[in-house]
Amino acid sequence: MAINRLRLVQQKETAIAKQQRRASARIRVENIIREDINVEVLEILELYCELLLARIGLLDAKECDPGLEEAVKTIIYSALRTEVKELHTIREILIHKFGKDFSKDAIDNVGGIVPQKVVKRLSVEPPSQELVVLYLKEIARAYHAPFSELTDDELSETDSDDENGGTGEKVPVPPLTTDDDTNVSTSQKLAGVAHLSDPSKDKASISVSGPAPTSDNIRPSIKIPPTKPKPSATSDLDDLKKRFEALRK
Repeated sequence: MAINRLRLVQQKETAIAKQQRRASARIRVENIIREDINVEVLEILELYCELLLARIGLLDAKECDPGLEEAVKTIIYSALRTEVKELHTIREILIHKFGKDFSKDAIDNVGGIVPQKVVKRLSVEPPSQELVVLYLKEIARAYHAPFSELTDDELSETDSDDENGGTGEKVPVPPLTTDDDTNVSTSQKLAGVAHLSDPSKDKASISVSGPAPTSDNIRPSIKIPPTKPKPSATSDLDDLKKRFEALRK
């Protein structure tokens, strides 16, 4: 009875521990998602600040230029939701420049001038469960960790990605020669580079880096159109032979 009871308690404790680990993993992933979203917002605000710097002469006007309205209102709307002190200073300068009514419209997002992607990323709502699951899948795929929601197709895709992954290889570099190396023969010098491949024969494939992942698209992909195979030299030779035979006839 004691043995059975101990086994039952062990199974119960193991199940509770697994459930707690899953819950804690989801909470940690939500924090990771929030950090990624915060980085994306900062990147957007950086672009708007660069736009204001490039068109700083237009800020001298009494009314906000239509080409800068989106950038100005987005900074006023987003500055208080970030921890960057310089953005707070810029916000106060813009409010003092264009007035309280203009800043109130920016804070309330009257007319929807502030981009929806910024409004969505600055919202306090937790990330959706679909996004959390996508992050968990990507983490499991990256670290080859078991995850119950990974399908067989996704597992096979992970294996194929690992097989196609390239490995870096160091290129041997011959040592530098000085004026004192006059006793070294030309054949010995050529032997040092004999193992190098002929660059005219090497046809390395062009590597294309895909777009960076975002919270909206975890696994962005890039599609390359198929290329037609080049005709071989033997086929060209056969065509020439056929033409000569036709001319002889």
